[in-house]
Amino acid sequence: MTQTATPADLGRRTRYPGPIDQAKKHPHALVDQGFATDEALAEILHRYPADLFDINLYDYDDDGQVSLRTGARGGLSGDQLLAAIQAGRLWVNLRQAEAGCPDLWTAAMGEFRKIQATYPGMRAVTNAGQLIISSPVAKVPYHFDAAGVILFHLRGRKRLFIYPGDETHLPEKAMEQVVARQTTEELPYTRAFEADAQVMDLEPGEALTWPLYAPHRVENLDRFCVSLSMDFQTWPTRFRNGAIYTNAVIRSRGGRPRFTDGMSTPELAARWAASLALRRVGGLKSRIEHFERDFTPEVGAADGAGALQT
Repeated sequence: MTQTATPADLGRRTRYPGPIDQAKKHPHALVDQGFATDEALAEILHRYPADLFDINLYDYDDDGQVSLRTGARGGLSGDQLLAAIQAGRLWVNLRQAEAGCPDLWTAAMGEFRKIQATYPGMRAVTNAGQLIISSPVAKVPYHFDAAGVILFHLRGRKRLFIYPGDETHLPEKAMEQVVARQTTEELPYTRAFEADAQVMDLEPGEALTWPLYAPHRVENLDRFCVSLSMDFQTWPTRFRNGAIYTNAVIRSRGGRPRFTDGMSTPELAARWAASLALRRVGGLKSRIEHFERDFTPEVGAADGAGALQT
């Protein structure tokens, strides 16, 4: 394991309350059950619904700023699609893994309950996730997740950089835009943030937790990687997400709402309730429902990305 500081040095890494205050690794027993073999992955890729594929190709400039291309599933067989990922530079998320990979999901929920039990007071009320199948040396940019996350690593070697959840690294105005689906999950980033990163290397059989909302980025370390990313919501996270959404609507109307870390639980709950009504009436229309897709995976193509067939 690689860390830039010991847990004792790091202290609490987020301004938001919750039982997880810094990144921590946990063992899991999913690898030996065969969920990440080539044969199992090819079968999953072959039958998975095309509309639940997110296929991304990230490029970075010298300052670490990212540009994104998105791909469509295309017509490859599962074996061919797996080969394109293994030889390319693609990051593939299979959404709704709870339905698409039911055997893996059932086993992972058992591991989730073991990890949850190590955090007093943590009680998930919903769980969802995605199976991540990604190329050697692929990287995911600086971003945050609007949920608690446990990342179960199944294959390859992966490095995560986890940053403090303070206003400098995690501006709540930017969070509002993500929660309200006005932008994707990426956050403003500068290389100066690297001095503040907690760096964790993951091997198969290890799972990683980190504080709610903590910004992070990911690098595969020279090997094809497979992970199951499990999101979970608790009542406190649902209240805060609702409050952040309500704040986004208020700000879009010219208001200046207080940041949620200054709100009491009753105020967060009230804004969560308001968010339910605002969503029903379309308080903010999503700007990220449809991405322009400009490639399909292709065996032998540069980066594994071939021309989009029209």
